Amino acid sequence: RYLALADELERAQKLLPIVFGHNDLLPANILDDGKRLWLIDFEYAGFNTAMFDLAGAASNAGLSDDESFAFLTAYFMKEPDSEIRRSHAAMQCASLLREAMWSMVSELYLDAPGIDYVAYTEENLVRLDAALENYRTKYGTKP
Repeated sequence: RYLALADELERAQKLLPIVFGHNDLLPANILDDGKRLWLIDFEYAGFNTAMFDLAGAASNAGLSDDESFAFLTAYFMKEPDSEIRRSHAAMQCASLLREAMWSMVSELYLDAPGIDYVAYTEENLVRLDAALENYRTKYGTKP
């Protein structure tokens, strides 16, 4: 099921240049010292499409569709076309799928005090279902 979903979401991607990405843009990995923003926690950094960080940041920050549109407009320095918007919505789903898969593996292999990986998996699967419903309502089930 999840492999088929990953394939579907990958087919929806508009080809963009490969960049060096953070690949884990959770709000906790962006620090504001009052003078500037700092990105921390680069263990997942590497080459990727910029859309992964754009979609992950928007999803993890809980941006609305309008806020995501403004975010993409700022990044691309112009209003995003329909392909970019579709790619972004699909990648938000892919980002949540990756986070859920990471958490599922963590349930089996990690034991960190105070961290409930089962609950984190469930949270991400619920968020994934909501993002998929939003994506499929706008764009259908086939890329």
